[in-house]
Amino acid sequence: MSEFQMPQVDRKAGFVRENFNKIAEKYDRFNDWNSFLLHRVWKNRLVNEVEKNLPAHLRVMDLCCGTGDISVRLENSPSIDHVTCVDFSENMLEIAKTRLQKQGEQGRVRFEVGDATQLKNFKNAQFDAVSIGFGLRNVDNLPKAIVEILRVLKPGGLFLNLDVGKVKNPLIRWAADFYFFRIVPIMGYILWGGKNEMFDYLPVSSLSYPDQETLKSILEKAGFQEVRYRNFVFGNAVLHIARKPY
Repeated sequence: MSEFQMPQVDRKAGFVRENFNKIAEKYDRFNDWNSFLLHRVWKNRLVNEVEKNLPAHLRVMDLCCGTGDISVRLENSPSIDHVTCVDFSENMLEIAKTRLQKQGEQGRVRFEVGDATQLKNFKNAQFDAVSIGFGLRNVDNLPKAIVEILRVLKPGGLFLNLDVGKVKNPLIRWAADFYFFRIVPIMGYILWGGKNEMFDYLPVSSLSYPDQETLKSILEKAGFQEVRYRNFVFGNAVLHIARKPY
């Protein structure tokens, strides 16, 4: 395991924001490298779940949107009329803005610097769906973020969360941990051109993040219904889908 020490809870948000700002320009390439491009397939599946389970003319929030990798896919969906992109890393959000404004229709996309635990600029029941891609484990108060997501969703709306999962098979888990904790940071160093603690943080942050069943239970206790999840690559990544009650 990495010797990296996670920042204290009261410092986590500042640490994540500062360091995502630093690596923003190389973040997409890093994801391609460490997932062997598979993250693209998983994100496509997320958008497909929105299209399958909700009617057309949707308003969607891509929360913790980063560089807009999921936002672009949402904006391209014929079922979605409007996408609101929210992230508290200004540099990440600028990349998302550049990507979406190059190809999107004016007025279909809104960009907002914001904190997932305090969505104060958004009304109750404003969105048909809220998506997060590899961002929920970076918030400093996960239950508070989930309460805010539930609040801004319309009745019957969907929350779709793509993030790391826990592998059950011991042998596969050993191999996955070796890769995630030993190889992935080295990929980040090579890409960055030197050591950068953000590439140590990313795998270590998974240790305190809930496993598949625990997150399902957290979502249900918060008030979501029809909570289910789909594992990818033996559970190394997982997509949770949850519906706000009608």
